[in-house]
Amino acid sequence: MPNERINADFSQRVVIATDTLPWIASPQAGVERRLLDRIGGEVARATSLVRYAGHRASRPMHALGEEFLVLDGIFSDEHGDYPQGTYVRNPPNSRHTPHTAPGCTILVKLRQMEPSETARVVIDTAAARWEPGDSPGLARLPLHQASDTGERVALEHLAPGSQLAGVDCPDGEEIFLLSGTLRDDYGTYGAGTWIRNPAGFRRSLQSPDGAQYWVKRGHLRPTS
Repeated sequence: MPNERINADFSQRVVIATDTLPWIASPQAGVERRLLDRIGGEVARATSLVRYAGHRASRPMHALGEEFLVLDGIFSDEHGDYPQGTYVRNPPNSRHTPHTAPGCTILVKLRQMEPSETARVVIDTAAARWEPGDSPGLARLPLHQASDTGERVALEHLAPGSQLAGVDCPDGEEIFLLSGTLRDDYGTYGAGTWIRNPAGFRRSLQSPDGAQYWVKRGHLRPTS
C-alpha cells in the first residue's frame, strides 16, 4: 500500500456511516478493512474496521501499540479467545499471533499509544461493572485512563430519551456507535457510525430510543 492520508487533518470533524464503506482486501489472505483514518503505508497510524475470515496471521510487532474492540465473532491469539465485546490494549513493542476460527470484526487503532505504556489490558465488557454517569440516563464502563496524557476510553450507554448537556470537547473525542440511535446538533446517527470531533468542537448528545457506544476522549489535543 502506498503512503496514504485518509481523514488525516485532525482539526476537522469526520462522520462516517461505516456500513457504506467498501471492504478493501489487505495483503493478508482473509483480511479486509474499512479505513477510517490513516497516515502511512502498510505500516501506518490508523483507525480501521478489520474483518477476518478464518485466519492465522504472522507475529507482527506493534511498535507503537494496538487497541481494539471485538464487534462480532471471536478474535484469538496465543493468550486466549476474545468474544464480542472484548476490549484489548497491546502496548508498544508487543507481539502476538492473531487468528480466528469462526471469523470476527474488530474496531482497531494502530500506532497511537505513548511509548511509556507497558501494561497489556483485556476487558470482557459483557462481564464488567458499569458505573452511573454524571448525567441522568448515562451509564459508563471505563476501559482505560492515562494519568499522564489525559486519554480516556469507555463504553457509554444512554437510556431512551436521555440528553447530555453541550460540551466543548476540549481535547477531542471519537465515538463508534454500537447500537441504537444518537443525535447531536448536526444530525442523527445509527449503529456503525464513526464520529471524530476535533479539539474545541461543541456538541450535545441525546438518544430517542437508547444507545450504546465506544468513546475515546482527550487524545486529539492541538499540536501547536
